[in-house]
Amino acid sequence: MKILISSASFGKINRDPLKILEDAGYTPILNPYGRKLEFGEFIELIKDASGLIAGTEKVTAEILEKAPLLKVISRYGVGVDNIDLEAAKKMGIIVKSTPEAPSQAVAELTLALMLDISRRTSEADRNVRNNKWTQLMGRLISGKTLGIIGLGRIGKKLVKLVQPFEMKIYAFEPYPDKDFVLSNNIILVPFHEVLKVSDIISLHLPLSDKTFHMIAKKELSLMKKDAIIINSSRGSLVDENALISALRNRTIGGAAIDTFEQEPYKGDLIGFENVLLTCHMGSAAQETRKLMEIETVNNLLDALKEVDI
Repeated sequence: MKILISSASFGKINRDPLKILEDAGYTPILNPYGRKLEFGEFIELIKDASGLIAGTEKVTAEILEKAPLLKVISRYGVGVDNIDLEAAKKMGIIVKSTPEAPSQAVAELTLALMLDISRRTSEADRNVRNNKWTQLMGRLISGKTLGIIGLGRIGKKLVKLVQPFEMKIYAFEPYPDKDFVLSNNIILVPFHEVLKVSDIISLHLPLSDKTFHMIAKKELSLMKKDAIIINSSRGSLVDENALISALRNRTIGGAAIDTFEQEPYKGDLIGFENVLLTCHMGSAAQETRKLMEIETVNNLLDALKEVDI
């Protein structure tokens, strides 16, 4: 029985997950293109697969309809907004994900973005490489006010990482862990209040109908003129056109973005010096990827046992 691995990066740094599948009697079918699959390619590869290990590519109802043997989708990552969950449910397809494994890596990348854009290190690196020796005046993050939108696994990890910087932490979280909030001196406030008081705002919520474009023109207008917004969560949390307008009008101080509505990203944010852009690399740490791949495979095999394939 075949397991399609549509994620192009899966198994690149560690072959153990593939061996686990093989030892369990399955044949892994790797993405042969080294990129996100196009519709026709996806259809051809998935047509006789019993399981799917999916990355960030769209898994639509049209694709699922072409996979009559498919019983389980194991998402190689946290979010499942790229999968048509309603269609999967109707077809009796189990969907799993790996919410815990990437948390530390995403939190560490968020801190890296925070430091980079505040001290302008990437900008300085570009200047030096272009024979421009100019010291750039940045800002400290120590003692600043950090606003965290979403205090789940990643948001909590970020709180722990910034403790040496003695930041004042405000947070919006619909379902707060009150013990964690109290023990870490976090000030819980409404969503718009976080935007008003924070020097740095970091987004850590899943994408849903409620969170789609939750940062738009009105929300950006509430931020401090020198505030920075960081999105290492989901691209669609931020209305990109509104963000571009805010940057042009200097309504906010800057942005650091790791995830985008359209990837690979080629939009207008590339033209701003006060914007730091990375390529959806939150979980791209060797240690994390190894954990994620093993967890993804185990989730898949456990679910296949449930349906008794």
